Amino acid sequence: MSDDKKVVDFNEKRMKNIEQKRRTFERVVFQEFLGVYTVIDDQGAGFPIKLLDISKVGCQFQVPFSAKAKNQFKGGTELTLKLFFTKGSYLPAVVTIRHASEYVDQQGDAWLRLGGEFDTSLPSFAALSSFINFIYQYAEFSCLDKGESKVFFL
Repeated sequence: MSDDKKVVDFNEKRMKNIEQKRRTFERVVFQEFLGVYTVIDDQGAGFPIKLLDISKVGCQFQVPFSAKAKNQFKGGTELTLKLFFTKGSYLPAVVTIRHASEYVDQQGDAWLRLGGEFDTSLPSFAALSSFINFIYQYAEFSCLDKGESKVFFL
């Protein structure tokens, strides 16, 4: 085969499309539906964080950058996240910080971006795992509404 002809890997393209749909759906869920707070054990205070990404093993989130935040959120630090699905109830999750980096967004706001690993041994992780699976399955099987009266599946 000549160098100017490329073989298209449809499976790879499909997986990229699913990943893009998952990230788009996550943004909507995290910004419009799910409130997330963390608790710092030594102070007992809760404050909002911005959840960016979630997977079966961990999550990425950010907090407004400050010297205090940089010192509090070091590698190995264990945090309790409260994932609020209603105003009065939340799903607890424990995350161990694995990496932290400074980030400046397009508006010029400074953030501390954190990546953490879930404690999968907690009983509440079963519910969180189901939620994560839903996000992945939604990305794979959801369709754009184009006004059709019939539902077609691939």
